[in-house]
Amino acid sequence: MADRRALITGVTGQDGSFLARLLLKKGYRVYGLVRRLSSPNISNIATILDQIELLDGDLMDQSSLNEAVKRADPSEIYNLAAQSFVGASFSQPALTGEITGLGALRLLEATRTHASSARLYQAASSEMFGHVDREPQDESTPFHPRSPYGVAKVYAYWACVNYREAYSMFVSNGILFNHESEVRGIEFVTRKISDGVARIATGRAQQIVLGNIDARRDWGYAPDYVDLMWRILQYSTPDDFVGATGESHSVREFAQEAFRVVGIEDWESHVKLDPRFNRPAEVYNLRGNPAKAERELGWKPRTRFKELVRIMVEADMARLESTKGAT
Repeated sequence: MADRRALITGVTGQDGSFLARLLLKKGYRVYGLVRRLSSPNISNIATILDQIELLDGDLMDQSSLNEAVKRADPSEIYNLAAQSFVGASFSQPALTGEITGLGALRLLEATRTHASSARLYQAASSEMFGHVDREPQDESTPFHPRSPYGVAKVYAYWACVNYREAYSMFVSNGILFNHESEVRGIEFVTRKISDGVARIATGRAQQIVLGNIDARRDWGYAPDYVDLMWRILQYSTPDDFVGATGESHSVREFAQEAFRVVGIEDWESHVKLDPRFNRPAEVYNLRGNPAKAERELGWKPRTRFKELVRIMVEADMARLESTKGAT
């Protein structure tokens, strides 16, 4: 096999860390783009730091992206970096647009100029669908984003299509529905629940404060989805694919199942609802149809809803048990 070199933006995040491990197992030389910070958060990649090469770069800085692409000389590029918390995009809409939208455009430019033969994967999002008029959603479903984050992702999506058509570049979008894991950021509702339930079960807390618990999402397990990212770039032609489980569950169901894992039946007494956590424009029901990915790429999600919740809760329980005495 020829030398396979991959550049991953957002390598320190949930998806980036799982993808880096997958590519290392497949024999890739892996480069990760990281912002230069006084104290970078590298906990997710701590165990593979000696196997990957980190490059300084920022999606808001074109010259740094140019240098990173030249340095890595990649055959594959995975753009996973973003301001990815939907809630924060309402309070920081311009920043979200700069990073999540224009950041993808800057990376496309760096790729076109310095690695035009590289295959580029863009992390698109089910949040682009937003206010849906049909279910389930697939590659032909119209976009109607309901957050600055969703709007920025739509911009990035169409920028990728444009570069694919204008410059004959191999650029593909993965329209992935929600995918979670034990290393999901604590600000995301699934991890907020799993961590909160673990704290309640170990006597460190009494309740979890949530917003709209009737919103429904198609939740999968992140390691399954990074396998799809890789498959998308191995396809014969650049294309766009939905990644989903085909099932939707409410935040209420997620909380109920998480409490069930630790043996707490009266879960509602531990949940407080606060409208401050509701979005200005809510997305109520996202459920994807992954038939194209299954047909063309042979991909199927392996981890179902209850197993995902169990994995997350048990990981947070183990983490708390290993740090007894901490808050």
